[in-house]
Amino acid sequence: MADTAATASGGDTGHEYRKHPGARILHGPHRTIGGVEAWIIWGLCTIFVVWLFSIQTGYAVVSPEIQRTAGLTVGQISLAGSIYTWAFALCQFFSGALLDRFGSRPLLAVAVAFVTAGAFLYAQTTSMATLITAQVVLAIGSSFGFVGAGYIGGQWFPAARYGLMFGLVQSLASLGSAFGQPVISWQLTQVSWEQLLNGFGAAGVVLIVLFALLVRNPTPGPEQLAQRSRTAKPPLVSSIFRGLGACFRNRNVVLSAALAGVSFGSMLAMGVLWGPRVMEARGAETSLAAVLTAMSWLGLAVGAPLFNLLSDHWNNRRIPAVCGVLLQAVAISLLIYLPSETNSVSVVTMFCVGLFAGAHMLGFTVAGESVPGALVGSSAAIVNGVCFIIGGLLQAIPGRLLPDHPGLGDYGHALLLMPILLVLGALAGLFIRDTGKAGAR
Repeated sequence: MADTAATASGGDTGHEYRKHPGARILHGPHRTIGGVEAWIIWGLCTIFVVWLFSIQTGYAVVSPEIQRTAGLTVGQISLAGSIYTWAFALCQFFSGALLDRFGSRPLLAVAVAFVTAGAFLYAQTTSMATLITAQVVLAIGSSFGFVGAGYIGGQWFPAARYGLMFGLVQSLASLGSAFGQPVISWQLTQVSWEQLLNGFGAAGVVLIVLFALLVRNPTPGPEQLAQRSRTAKPPLVSSIFRGLGACFRNRNVVLSAALAGVSFGSMLAMGVLWGPRVMEARGAETSLAAVLTAMSWLGLAVGAPLFNLLSDHWNNRRIPAVCGVLLQAVAISLLIYLPSETNSVSVVTMFCVGLFAGAHMLGFTVAGESVPGALVGSSAAIVNGVCFIIGGLLQAIPGRLLPDHPGLGDYGHALLLMPILLVLGALAGLFIRDTGKAGAR
């Protein structure tokens, strides 16, 4: 991301060269960077992310109905959710590499088709086998969602806006998560869970058509075409692992993935699971849990673009990222360890947990600015994969440390892991080679 757009000199070509991170791409007048077509394609990809997040959020709401209808146990429902997380994390590392190799067309349309098929399979769930199949199919398609939207932002917008566009995707997805559960809960009072999931599938069919018609790769220029003709593409599998290896050998990618992982993972674990449990241990009503979850996502919706805007304004990635993660550690510590706390204070504190977690988006920005253009998708996939792996661990590990009937003090001991990891993540951020000045030019 170190270079911004530059106009080609010489001749009446009417074209514009843009150095996307590490690569020079020519765009004709019908492929204007940041133009109408760019916004349409980016908007479709963002709708894809919000839609699949709604399906994921809906699982928590409809799973009791699925359990009852299919005659499953709570353990089986939990196992199916875990299988989704494992499949998503595994596929995530390859989705970015495939985008780097083939571009957004037709991969993103295929990804939408997988999520659509997963939604329809959900609606047909009558056994554990069907539910697991739905989870795996959905995970394969979902692994291209968030990373694909970020990839589109990097392809179709000026390099200096890559982080901001990625932050806006996270912001809209977070808003979808904040309001998704209440809306889905209301819809279940109007229709059956099978009809609801079939409705999600029908929306996916419309998205497949729109993606097939509108989403495409930027037009390559003569220099890039000449380079392609001179260079034979390596075998697919070896090129994927070579790209992933190059990203993992990049210090900035590893450090930014660690910082982003502990930040988003802590927010996910606190917002979805442990924050409401801590408040219940303080004597708060169960109804507060939904409010706390919504507030954490609303905070992230504000923080995701905010930290990129601050970073661009200050021409610095490292300081906003480190400060945000440290402030997130303070917010989580307050939520866990304050001796007494009103509901209003807990709501504000949970909002701050999500707000400061917006700093994790700078991990994507730093990683994208630290690799050649041909590896931007792989770098984003690595960061996102680490985020969800750590998020899963931070939901599982404290649960193993808690007794069967935990009190507030038990939560304090088990959740101490999160502030410690956040401080370690901030320390890792101090060793990131700052890319702010290059990215902001």
